[in-house]
Amino acid sequence: MNPRALAAPAAARPVVLVPSCNRQVGDHVFHLAGKKYIDAVHLAGCLPLVVPAAGAQEVDELLDLACGVFLTGSPSNVDPRHFNESVRDASLPLDSARDAWTLPLIPRALERGIPLLAVCRGFQEMNVALGGTLHQALHEQPGLMDHREDDTQSLAVQYGPAHAVKVAPGGLLERVLGGADFSVNSLHGQGVHRLAPGLRIEATAPDGVIEAFSWHAATGFNLGLQWHPEWAAEDNPVSMKLLRAFGDACRGARAAQQRMNHGRTR
Repeated sequence: MNPRALAAPAAARPVVLVPSCNRQVGDHVFHLAGKKYIDAVHLAGCLPLVVPAAGAQEVDELLDLACGVFLTGSPSNVDPRHFNESVRDASLPLDSARDAWTLPLIPRALERGIPLLAVCRGFQEMNVALGGTLHQALHEQPGLMDHREDDTQSLAVQYGPAHAVKVAPGGLLERVLGGADFSVNSLHGQGVHRLAPGLRIEATAPDGVIEAFSWHAATGFNLGLQWHPEWAAEDNPVSMKLLRAFGDACRGARAAQQRMNHGRTR
């Protein structure tokens, strides 16, 4: 990691909530967050705060602490009961504890204008939380590619460029990246089926699968990405532009909070 990403003192960096996953290890349940996501928050110039499973009633208390939210990828899927479907493949992992608080967290963060970056599972959570649905197996849909990685290959191959994405004109992604199409990795079996009301498509794969979106009504920065920009982010100009944009938005949110608090104490 670039040492300059951590050069600012912690007190000067905006806090970003990183919801954890939940994993049974032996007889005990652990709260986990992948190091690559924590590193990405640091690269954005922010201070990550990993949050375990929380009750819906705690969402506002946690958001009061934060200037941003980073929804990570995960081996688990969003439980399809949240979009009125039964589980198609019971061998795939779920994480009901994560669903229970991230699904209420997402609309509340957007309503409050708190910057939000959602990756892979987080992207899918965002669509479901706002009223959309998912394909549980993209590779079984006529005309769609197999978007899964080959897990017999090295991580470098699994996270290597898999396909191009076409950036939609006039959107947030075009403003952040400058409009050029680019290639992304692809490590997901599920994907957007019905886009949630209010979400705007920001990019698509060659087969039409939605790769990025934003909620146009939000007052704060928000972007959902189906790929993994956190992987080897320092060496990827697209990833660094995305993380800088998120970090800038979090710093802007922190400055706004400080102005508001100063006004209350005068």
